[in-house]
Amino acid sequence: MMLRSLVGACLLSSSVLVQAAIAGDARSLQVVVSKNEQTLSLYEDGNVIATSRVSTGKSGHETPSGIFSILDKRKYHESNIYSAAPMPFMQRLTWSGIALHEGHVPNYPASHGCIRLPAKFAKSLYGMTGRGVHVIVSSKDVALRRIDHPALLQPKSADEGRLLSDVEMRPATFDTSLKLVEVAVNEKTSSVPASVTQRKSIGAPLRVLITRRGDREKTMDVQRLLTSLGFDAGAADGYAGQMTINAVNGYKRWKGMKTTGPLLTAEFVDAVYASAGADTPADGQLMVRQNFKPLFEAPIHIKDPQVALGTHFFEVIDIDGEKAEWNGLTLENHLPNAARKRLGINVSDAPGGYDQLTAALDRIDIPADVRERLEEQLSVGSSITVSDLSHGLETGQGTDFVTVTRD
Repeated sequence: MMLRSLVGACLLSSSVLVQAAIAGDARSLQVVVSKNEQTLSLYEDGNVIATSRVSTGKSGHETPSGIFSILDKRKYHESNIYSAAPMPFMQRLTWSGIALHEGHVPNYPASHGCIRLPAKFAKSLYGMTGRGVHVIVSSKDVALRRIDHPALLQPKSADEGRLLSDVEMRPATFDTSLKLVEVAVNEKTSSVPASVTQRKSIGAPLRVLITRRGDREKTMDVQRLLTSLGFDAGAADGYAGQMTINAVNGYKRWKGMKTTGPLLTAEFVDAVYASAGADTPADGQLMVRQNFKPLFEAPIHIKDPQVALGTHFFEVIDIDGEKAEWNGLTLENHLPNAARKRLGINVSDAPGGYDQLTAALDRIDIPADVRERLEEQLSVGSSITVSDLSHGLETGQGTDFVTVTRD
């Protein structure tokens, strides 16, 4: 079931920008909603500072579970599909119609998908949050906790004039007319370590998604390798057009392989990597957004790829000199059988028991150059989402990564 569509989703306007995103200050805010308990917890700098009753979506209109962020804010808004129902202190989580807002809050789910808040709390929360604040919605009662692990990013000063990104980036909307894009960003740096204040205000928080590689990423690799071997596969855009098909079949004929059946078999991919002298294909993909726009992405390795990763969220809640303090939580992981088969997962229960956060981080290997680029821009509010399933269709123009664990 797709998320309920709210007709007439408005473009961002200057009126909603009065609430600055987290990047400009030292606060770290997260909102955690439990659908089972019908409660909301507001975290500031890693501590719960407020709680409230809520009313989420009733049967047939369930509020989706997952990791969202505030995209838009309006003190007064009216529903375009539910008889112009008032939605005061509206904070939008998806462009298709899921939001936090003031409304009737009985002791049970009663909305059409939004998260209703009591009037006084809705106004108070509206005054504290800004665009980009994460909202985590879970069926179970979950809580953020401190997490320290060597895989988590730590702040680092950038070299003078260093290019922060020349890693190939794919568009967030999968439009076949779009070609490969490369992004390069120069950042002013100093030869002396940045102060705490400088580190906290280095820029808008990074949004990092670590997930499984899909067919498109694998096709991009094959296209690049085939072209390096002299078979012109066209642009490395991840789409198997006629040039790519011709290059694949040309290579197969060269190696005496069948040209019928699936285009990219495991035997073919292994052979192409061996011919090009390339490393083993990566299992994971790291994608980065900033200011609601794609920044760059790169392949990474995931240990024991046949075992589910689960769904996990991490955020920087403070930076003290060269040390970033992180918190995190684990969400329920729903992997359909078809998805498990497609991703090559034969163990669906993520390891780690109570401490699945540590177990997931133990399996992630971020290349040193990618890690360095991320650490040069790390700021309070930067986050990492780890998920077997990539971001959903709600991720697009004007959003962070939207990870839906159950719709």
